[in-house]
Amino acid sequence: MKEQEYIINGITIKLSKNSKAKNISITIQPFKGVRVTVPRYVTYKQALSFVNHKIEWIKTKHTKIKNTETNYSAFNINTTFSTRNHKLVIQQKNITKINSKIKDGEIIINVPFTETVEKIEIQQYIRHKIEEAWRLEAKELLPNRIDVLAKKLQLNYNKLNIKNTRSRWGSCSYNNNINLSLHLMRLPDHLIDYVILHELAHTKVKNHSHDFWDFLDQLTYKSARSLDKELKNYSLRIY
Repeated sequence: MKEQEYIINGITIKLSKNSKAKNISITIQPFKGVRVTVPRYVTYKQALSFVNHKIEWIKTKHTKIKNTETNYSAFNINTTFSTRNHKLVIQQKNITKINSKIKDGEIIINVPFTETVEKIEIQQYIRHKIEEAWRLEAKELLPNRIDVLAKKLQLNYNKLNIKNTRSRWGSCSYNNNINLSLHLMRLPDHLIDYVILHELAHTKVKNHSHDFWDFLDQLTYKSARSLDKELKNYSLRIY
């Protein structure tokens, strides 16, 4: 059965069946709106009853998401946007399908004349390609930088992974495997170093106790708290 769309309290809510779903679930995401996944054995009438029961929660979350959307960059053919090493170029062409390439310091997005660049799906496509560029830049910068800092400070880590994480800038496992977010490429150099040092400090102290902050202060020349405060000015989820 096709997706069903309803408007409840002025909010557009899309319901769709999923044969793998075991329970009704509600997701609310920027630019995607409110989506309800309905198990095959549950009727849309039952799902709507569930939605109405949750409507106050949906309204609260929906308002927060709409406020968040205003902070996102909206891309069009006149947008000026650059990563560390790449410039975004959006152009419309006589083609049938959107395509792209990341080459020679540019992220080139080719959009068909028949499509609107502001369309949600195309905005998401552009963001995905920007993140691809950040991944390339992260792989070029971060492995070398963590090696330099680790050797300088005589700290040992096991393995580095670069991931598209949106919850934390970095993490360090019990076995001293370090994960760094590709979104570090959005930070100035001194904050990239701070995040790396933060995770290297966890190779010695596995918590955020006073001992950890004292040790991190040594690594950052007694500026750990101020750097951490500065880092909070940046959002992993919004750009």
